Amino acid sequence: MRGHRAGLCSLIAVPSSVELNADVVAIGALVDSEIAAMHALYASCYADTTAAAFERDLKDKTSVVLLRDAAGVIQGFSSLKTYWSQWRGERIRVIFSGDTLIAPDHWGSQRLALAWIRHAGQIQREAAPARVVWFLICKGHRTYRYLRAFALDYAPHCGRPASAATQALMQYLATERFGSDYDAEAGVLRFAVPQGRLAPELVAIPPAHLRMPEVEFFLRSNPGYARGDELVCLCELKQDNLRPLARRVFAGE
Repeated sequence: MRGHRAGLCSLIAVPSSVELNADVVAIGALVDSEIAAMHALYASCYADTTAAAFERDLKDKTSVVLLRDAAGVIQGFSSLKTYWSQWRGERIRVIFSGDTLIAPDHWGSQRLALAWIRHAGQIQREAAPARVVWFLICKGHRTYRYLRAFALDYAPHCGRPASAATQALMQYLATERFGSDYDAEAGVLRFAVPQGRLAPELVAIPPAHLRMPEVEFFLRSNPGYARGDELVCLCELKQDNLRPLARRVFAGE
């Protein structure tokens, strides 16, 4: 079953001059034309996809952040599933990231990212005083780099090992959701049947990115990314763990 991918074919590019707006929509409120537009965008960035499989995956989520241009055309989206999990006697709110991508003409726009972290802040306030964690799986280095863009501490981190508690929670959530597809020793998901490989033009990593420590770490941690392997990541979403801009948006300022 799908319902577990996370990808990003955007980030670090020349910002679009086109006006874009982002809003959060409940999955059940999406209409057929919106789902079809989202699938068309997804199919332009990933292999191993059909409209039926994409829709099954989408229905497993709870909401989606939609990025639209001034004409209302969908130019990007980020789906997510929020749920409660019990961990060592503690009730934790989990935000699991699904598919995330932006049309190439709008690479560099941060509207989607800012709308996502604003929505995450709302989820955190509604869940208080419970902890909220971001459960993310990355098949590409661009997705992994969003952790550093948003947060101070996350796992796995290129500069320091995860704490034993963080590592244990990450392994628990991954095993709970993916079972035997999760290789706990490597911290990677490996699927017998590919679950959405990056399109060939997105597999190649720009030379400038190869010099970045976090990209080097990602490639070392997930050498099978081109065949669809995904690095399992975890980040606690709270104000004192966020970078200044993300913190302000998260707080609803």
